[in-house]
Amino acid sequence: MDFGHVGRVVIADDEPVVRRALRTAVESTGEFRVVAEAADGHEAVEAVRAHLPDILLLDVRMPRMDGVGTTAALRAPRPEEDAVADAAAQAEEDAGAGSEAAAGAGTRILLTTGFGLDRDVERALVLGADAFLPKDAPRGELLAALRAVRDGDAVLSPQALRQVLDALGPPTGAQRLRARARWEGLPPREAEALGLVAAGLSNREIGERLHRTEESVQALVGRVLAELGAASRLELALLARTAGSGAQGPQG
Repeated sequence: MDFGHVGRVVIADDEPVVRRALRTAVESTGEFRVVAEAADGHEAVEAVRAHLPDILLLDVRMPRMDGVGTTAALRAPRPEEDAVADAAAQAEEDAGAGSEAAAGAGTRILLTTGFGLDRDVERALVLGADAFLPKDAPRGELLAALRAVRDGDAVLSPQALRQVLDALGPPTGAQRLRARARWEGLPPREAEALGLVAAGLSNREIGERLHRTEESVQALVGRVLAELGAASRLELALLARTAGSGAQGPQG
Protein backbone atom coordinates (compact mmCIF):
# COMPACT_ATOMS: atom_id res chain seq x y z
CA MET A 1 0.00 0.00 0.00
CA ASP A 2 1.24 3.51 -0.83
CA PHE A 3 1.51 5.51 2.40
CA GLY A 4 2.85 8.64 0.72
CA HIS A 5 -0.17 10.75 1.62
CA VAL A 6 -1.27 9.24 4.92
CA GLY A 7 -0.67 10.63 8.38
CA ARG A 8 2.56 9.48 10.03
CA VAL A 9 2.16 8.52 13.70
CA VAL A 10 4.50 7.67 16.56
CA ILE A 11 2.95 5.72 19.46
CA ALA A 12 4.45 6.16 22.93
CA ASP A 13 3.19 3.88 25.72
CA ASP A 14 5.05 1.76 28.25
CA GLU A 15 2.69 -1.23 27.79
CA PRO A 16 3.49 -3.37 24.70
CA VAL A 17 -0.06 -4.74 24.55
CA VAL A 18 -1.45 -1.19 24.49
CA ARG A 19 0.96 -0.20 21.72
CA ARG A 20 -0.13 -3.19 19.64
CA ALA A 21 -3.80 -2.38 20.12
CA LEU A 22 -3.23 1.27 19.23
CA ARG A 23 -1.22 0.36 16.13
CA THR A 24 -4.02 -1.91 14.93
CA ALA A 25 -6.63 0.82 15.47
CA VAL A 26 -4.51 3.62 13.98
CA GLU A 27 -3.72 1.66 10.82
CA SER A 28 -7.18 0.11 10.41
CA THR A 29 -8.44 2.51 7.71
CA GLY A 30 -5.24 3.21 5.79
CA GLU A 31 -5.41 6.92 6.67
CA PHE A 32 -2.51 6.69 9.12
CA ARG A 33 0.70 4.71 9.38
CA VAL A 34 2.68 4.06 12.57
CA VAL A 35 6.30 4.89 11.78
CA ALA A 36 7.76 4.16 15.24
CA GLU A 37 6.91 3.06 18.76
CA ALA A 38 8.37 4.18 22.09
CA ALA A 39 8.20 2.73 25.60
CA ASP A 40 8.97 5.94 27.49
CA GLY A 41 9.33 9.69 27.02
CA HIS A 42 13.01 9.63 26.11
CA GLU A 43 12.36 7.12 23.33
CA ALA A 44 9.35 9.19 22.22
CA VAL A 45 11.45 12.35 21.85
CA GLU A 46 14.11 10.43 19.91
CA ALA A 47 11.48 8.87 17.63
CA VAL A 48 9.83 12.22 16.90
CA ARG A 49 13.14 13.88 16.11
CA ALA A 50 14.19 10.96 13.91
CA HIS A 51 10.93 10.46 11.99
CA LEU A 52 9.24 13.92 12.19
CA PRO A 53 5.74 12.38 12.30
CA ASP A 54 2.51 14.29 11.87
CA ILE A 55 1.17 13.07 15.21
CA LEU A 56 2.61 11.71 18.45
CA LEU A 57 0.11 9.51 20.32
CA LEU A 58 1.52 10.00 23.80
CA ASP A 59 0.73 8.21 27.06
CA VAL A 60 0.65 10.68 29.96
CA ARG A 61 2.14 8.30 32.55
CA MET A 62 5.33 6.48 31.56
CA PRO A 63 8.63 5.57 33.27
CA ARG A 64 11.83 7.61 32.92
CA MET A 65 10.00 10.60 31.42
CA ASP A 66 6.25 11.09 31.40
CA GLY A 67 3.96 12.86 28.93
CA VAL A 68 4.47 16.24 30.59
CA GLY A 69 8.24 16.09 30.27
CA THR A 70 7.98 14.73 26.74
CA THR A 71 5.72 17.60 25.70
CA ALA A 72 8.11 20.11 27.28
CA ALA A 73 11.03 18.58 25.38
CA LEU A 74 9.21 18.82 22.04
CA ARG A 75 7.83 22.33 22.40
CA ALA A 76 9.88 25.53 22.35
CA PRO A 77 8.90 28.04 25.07
CA ARG A 78 6.25 30.63 24.23
CA PRO A 79 5.67 34.07 25.86
CA GLU A 80 2.26 33.12 27.23
CA GLU A 81 3.79 30.18 29.09
CA ASP A 82 4.76 32.69 31.82
CA ALA A 83 1.34 31.82 33.21
CA VAL A 84 2.64 28.35 34.03
CA ALA A 85 6.33 29.09 34.45
CA ASP A 86 6.75 26.84 37.49
CA ALA A 87 5.12 23.87 35.79
CA ALA A 88 7.11 24.41 32.60
CA ALA A 89 10.41 24.79 34.44
CA GLN A 90 9.81 21.60 36.40
CA ALA A 91 8.76 19.68 33.30
CA GLU A 92 11.81 20.86 31.38
CA GLU A 93 14.04 19.91 34.29
CA ASP A 94 12.46 16.44 34.37
CA ALA A 95 12.92 16.17 30.61
CA GLY A 96 16.45 17.52 30.53
CA ALA A 97 15.16 19.86 27.82
CA GLY A 98 16.97 23.00 28.93
CA SER A 99 16.71 25.84 26.44
CA GLU A 100 17.34 23.68 23.37
CA ALA A 101 15.08 24.55 20.46
CA ALA A 102 12.80 21.58 19.96
CA ALA A 103 13.16 19.53 16.82
CA GLY A 104 9.84 18.08 15.74
CA ALA A 105 7.97 21.07 17.16
CA GLY A 106 5.50 20.79 14.27
CA THR A 107 4.36 17.32 15.36
CA ARG A 108 0.85 17.35 16.80
CA ILE A 109 0.60 15.73 20.24
CA LEU A 110 -2.46 13.67 21.16
CA LEU A 111 -2.31 12.60 24.81
CA THR A 112 -3.80 9.29 25.93
CA THR A 113 -4.78 8.83 29.56
CA GLY A 114 -6.72 6.46 31.74
CA PHE A 115 -7.39 9.12 34.37
CA GLY A 116 -9.40 11.84 32.61
CA LEU A 117 -8.53 15.54 32.60
CA ASP A 118 -6.23 15.66 35.63
CA ARG A 119 -3.38 18.00 36.59
CA ASP A 120 -0.76 16.17 34.49
CA VAL A 121 -2.95 16.40 31.39
CA GLU A 122 -3.58 20.10 32.07
CA ARG A 123 0.16 20.77 32.36
CA ALA A 124 0.93 18.92 29.13
CA LEU A 125 -1.84 20.77 27.28
CA VAL A 126 -0.57 24.15 28.46
CA LEU A 127 2.97 23.19 27.44
CA GLY A 128 1.78 22.60 23.87
CA ALA A 129 -0.01 19.25 23.57
CA ASP A 130 -2.96 19.52 21.20
CA ALA A 131 -5.60 17.25 22.71
CA PHE A 132 -6.26 14.33 25.02
CA LEU A 133 -8.27 11.14 24.67
CA PRO A 134 -9.25 8.45 27.22
CA LYS A 135 -7.39 5.19 26.71
CA ASP A 136 -10.66 3.27 26.59
CA ALA A 137 -12.12 5.42 23.79
CA PRO A 138 -13.62 3.38 20.94
CA ARG A 139 -11.65 3.08 17.72
CA GLY A 140 -13.98 5.53 15.97
CA GLU A 141 -13.27 8.23 18.57
CA LEU A 142 -9.53 7.63 18.30
CA LEU A 143 -9.61 7.99 14.52
CA ALA A 144 -11.81 11.08 14.76
CA ALA A 145 -9.37 12.66 17.21
CA LEU A 146 -6.42 11.80 14.95
CA ARG A 147 -8.18 13.39 11.98
CA ALA A 148 -9.07 16.50 13.96
CA VAL A 149 -5.53 16.93 15.30
CA ARG A 150 -4.08 16.31 11.83
CA ASP A 151 -6.38 18.93 10.34
CA GLY A 152 -5.79 21.47 13.13
CA ASP A 153 -9.42 21.31 14.25
CA ALA A 154 -10.88 21.59 17.75
CA VAL A 155 -10.69 18.50 19.94
CA LEU A 156 -11.19 19.91 23.44
CA SER A 157 -14.78 20.74 24.29
CA PRO A 158 -15.50 24.28 25.59
CA GLN A 159 -16.00 22.76 29.06
CA ALA A 160 -12.64 20.98 29.01
CA LEU A 161 -10.99 24.12 27.65
CA ARG A 162 -12.44 26.19 30.49
CA GLN A 163 -11.22 23.63 33.04
CA VAL A 164 -7.67 23.84 31.70
CA LEU A 165 -7.63 27.65 31.58
CA ASP A 166 -9.24 28.05 35.01
CA ALA A 167 -6.53 25.85 36.53
CA LEU A 168 -3.90 28.43 35.59
CA GLY A 169 -5.14 31.27 37.79
CA PRO A 170 -5.33 34.94 36.74
CA PRO A 171 -2.60 36.39 34.47
CA THR A 172 -0.32 39.18 35.66
CA GLY A 173 -0.58 42.70 34.30
CA ALA A 174 2.59 42.26 32.24
CA GLN A 175 1.31 39.01 30.73
CA ARG A 176 -1.97 40.70 29.83
CA LEU A 177 -0.22 43.62 28.13
CA ARG A 178 2.00 41.32 26.05
CA ALA A 179 -0.97 39.17 25.04
CA ARG A 180 -3.02 42.21 24.04
CA ALA A 181 -0.18 43.52 21.90
CA ARG A 182 -0.03 40.21 20.02
CA TRP A 183 -3.84 40.06 19.66
CA GLU A 184 -4.11 43.65 18.40
CA GLY A 185 -1.49 43.00 15.74
CA LEU A 186 -3.83 40.61 13.91
CA PRO A 187 -6.07 41.70 11.02
CA PRO A 188 -9.74 42.00 12.12
CA ARG A 189 -10.95 38.76 10.49
CA GLU A 190 -8.11 36.76 12.00
CA ALA A 191 -8.67 38.36 15.42
CA GLU A 192 -12.33 37.35 15.16
CA ALA A 193 -11.35 33.78 14.29
CA LEU A 194 -8.97 33.71 17.24
CA GLY A 195 -11.81 34.64 19.57
CA LEU A 196 -13.95 31.81 18.22
CA VAL A 197 -11.07 29.32 18.57
CA ALA A 198 -10.72 30.49 22.16
CA ALA A 199 -14.41 29.74 22.70
CA GLY A 200 -13.72 26.10 21.82
CA LEU A 201 -15.56 26.12 18.48
CA SER A 202 -14.69 23.63 15.76
CA ASN A 203 -13.77 24.70 12.24
CA ARG A 204 -17.29 23.80 11.10
CA GLU A 205 -18.85 25.94 13.84
CA ILE A 206 -16.51 28.84 13.09
CA GLY A 207 -17.42 28.52 9.42
CA GLU A 208 -21.10 28.80 10.30
CA ARG A 209 -20.44 31.96 12.32
CA LEU A 210 -18.27 33.55 9.64
CA HIS A 211 -20.18 32.14 6.63
CA ARG A 212 -17.11 30.35 5.32
CA THR A 213 -16.29 26.77 4.33
CA GLU A 214 -14.45 24.45 6.70
CA GLU A 215 -11.47 24.45 4.33
CA SER A 216 -11.38 28.24 4.37
CA VAL A 217 -11.55 28.29 8.17
CA GLN A 218 -8.79 25.69 8.42
CA ALA A 219 -6.55 27.93 6.32
CA LEU A 220 -7.55 30.98 8.38
CA VAL A 221 -6.76 29.29 11.70
CA GLY A 222 -3.47 28.06 10.21
CA ARG A 223 -2.53 31.65 9.39
CA VAL A 224 -3.35 32.75 12.93
CA LEU A 225 -1.20 29.95 14.38
CA ALA A 226 1.68 30.93 12.08
CA GLU A 227 1.41 34.68 12.68
CA LEU A 228 1.36 34.25 16.46
CA GLY A 229 3.96 31.48 16.49
CA ALA A 230 1.55 29.25 18.41
CA ALA A 231 1.89 25.48 18.62
CA SER A 232 -1.77 24.59 19.17
CA ARG A 233 -5.34 25.84 19.37
CA LEU A 234 -5.05 25.65 23.14
CA GLU A 235 -2.17 28.11 23.03
CA LEU A 236 -4.41 30.45 21.02
CA ALA A 237 -7.10 30.09 23.69
CA LEU A 238 -4.51 30.84 26.37
CA LEU A 239 -3.47 33.98 24.50
CA ALA A 240 -7.09 35.14 24.20
CA ARG A 241 -7.79 34.41 27.85
CA THR A 242 -4.64 36.30 28.91
CA ALA A 243 -5.50 39.28 26.70
CA GLY A 244 -8.80 39.64 28.54
CA SER A 245 -10.78 42.65 27.36
CA GLY A 246 -11.89 42.27 23.75
CA ALA A 247 -10.93 38.60 23.65
CA GLN A 248 -13.56 35.92 23.53
CA GLY A 249 -12.90 33.09 25.93
CA PRO A 250 -14.65 29.77 26.40
CA GLN A 251 -18.36 30.08 26.97
CA GLY A 252 -19.75 27.97 29.75
